[in-house]
Amino acid sequence: MNNIRTLDGGFSVIENLKVSGAREGKFGVSIILCPDSNASGVFTSNKVTAAPVKYTKNVLKNGKVSAVFVNSGNANCFTGDQGFKDCETLVELVSKDLKIPKEEIAISSTGVIGREMPIDIISKVAYESLSKLGDKSENSLAAAKAIMTTDTFPKECAVEVTLTTGETVKIAGITKGSGMIAPNMGTMLSFIVTDAVMPSKEINAALKQAADISFNMIVVDGDESTNDTCLLMANGASGVEVVNDGKIDANFQEALNYLCIDLAKKMARDGEGATKFIEANVCGAKDLDDARLAAKSIISSSLFKSAVFGGDPNWGRIVSAIGYSGCDLNPDIVTIAIADDVDEVDLVKNGEILAFEDTPYLERAEKIMQSKNVIVNIDMDLGDGEATAWGCDLTYDYVKINAEYTT
Repeated sequence: MNNIRTLDGGFSVIENLKVSGAREGKFGVSIILCPDSNASGVFTSNKVTAAPVKYTKNVLKNGKVSAVFVNSGNANCFTGDQGFKDCETLVELVSKDLKIPKEEIAISSTGVIGREMPIDIISKVAYESLSKLGDKSENSLAAAKAIMTTDTFPKECAVEVTLTTGETVKIAGITKGSGMIAPNMGTMLSFIVTDAVMPSKEINAALKQAADISFNMIVVDGDESTNDTCLLMANGASGVEVVNDGKIDANFQEALNYLCIDLAKKMARDGEGATKFIEANVCGAKDLDDARLAAKSIISSSLFKSAVFGGDPNWGRIVSAIGYSGCDLNPDIVTIAIADDVDEVDLVKNGEILAFEDTPYLERAEKIMQSKNVIVNIDMDLGDGEATAWGCDLTYDYVKINAEYTT
């Protein structure tokens, strides 16, 4: 972290980058103009895949992106041939306005599944967004706001990192996501730009590593979207190379990981109807895979998420979630603790139950469970596997939001 400095202003910290955002009701359009950038992406693993995901995957085969079109309000998914034609129409619009080859324009969508794109409305908002392209902090914020659906706040992050060579580069990104968030990404769109010089092959490797420990480790509700997209573009504006002899600079990777984790945690905090943020830390697992299984199982558990909402320190739901996660577990040696920003208490220590009724352990746990940040710390005592996952509580409002989503 000594090599990483957080910056204000989102995308505005990156030179040779312009962004914009505009809305009309529930329909928004963001434009990211990053001429002649090397690029790669990671996407949903859902077998029902939205038209813009398929379209952008084809664009990325050449490893080059100069602009990104993003709309909210309609997912353009399960829309057949018309969905792909709508992608082409919107890309053509951007291509003509910005005089950029269609082959270098990516597209992404979020919103209701199974509805045809309201192309007239989206086109109108797109022209408005194109007219507002700029490189100021307010432009970045407008872009982050335009892609929101059930999000309650815009999400952006920017950092400057000192490389192992002593040179500096910057990374900035925006994201949206609030519900339908599950492991293997969620209903999330994330767009990241660095001013570093970086080939698309290494961009893909760096992004996959960062996504594995960030976007793939958050859960709001356990549903996986059809539109998940995360793009990383390198416009080379700094002139600084972050790949030497085929190896990605370790400090650059650390900074990219930091930025993606920051954006992922903001999505978890903004879970639909959420009132509390949950972090699950697992150590001592047999290996990394087991640690990830256990951590994600804890924050995926509807029973535990409901307990967090109700302020109930029901640690039985934690151990149950670990037990069915598929990881190796020895109940006789496991340690389970919960914490907030000021206190931590062991509920089970090396297999011994401490948090009985009328014990100080349970009393402290009850106070912790009233906090806005609830942290679960697990020591499996089986190996050196470690992982962290993030999520939120499950509330009445979550049901209300999703019961009325299309109406």
